[in-house]
Amino acid sequence: QVQLVESGGGLVQPGGSLRLSCKASGSIRSIYTMGWYRQAPGNQRALVATITKGGTTNYEGSVKDRFTVSRDNTNNTVLLQMNSLKPEDTAVYYCNADISPWISGSTYNYWGQGTQVTVSS
Repeated sequence: QVQLVESGGGLVQPGGSLRLSCKASGSIRSIYTMGWYRQAPGNQRALVATITKGGTTNYEGSVKDRFTVSRDNTNNTVLLQMNSLKPEDTAVYYCNADISPWISGSTYNYWGQGTQVTVSS
């Protein structure tokens, strides 16, 4: 029943901004690290940014000064604010989270369905 649902993707011009949102739902005991990955056509999925339960962040080098990852633990949501977007940011962006379900004492990794971000004039 645990799932990640993403929203906020779309078409934006170079230099523009988008905010992606991902909400975890289902029978959840705890959520640990959450983050974002992206995959462009012909490329492998790659890390964009992650954030731990305590708020420690990690960014891929090309987005570090432009993107901001944050989380709202009350609403089980992770956000990605993307500013100064470039054409090379075009990709499908996937939400990712380490989650412990109520029925298990173990932690599992979950993926969202992906949301398309296209940066083009």
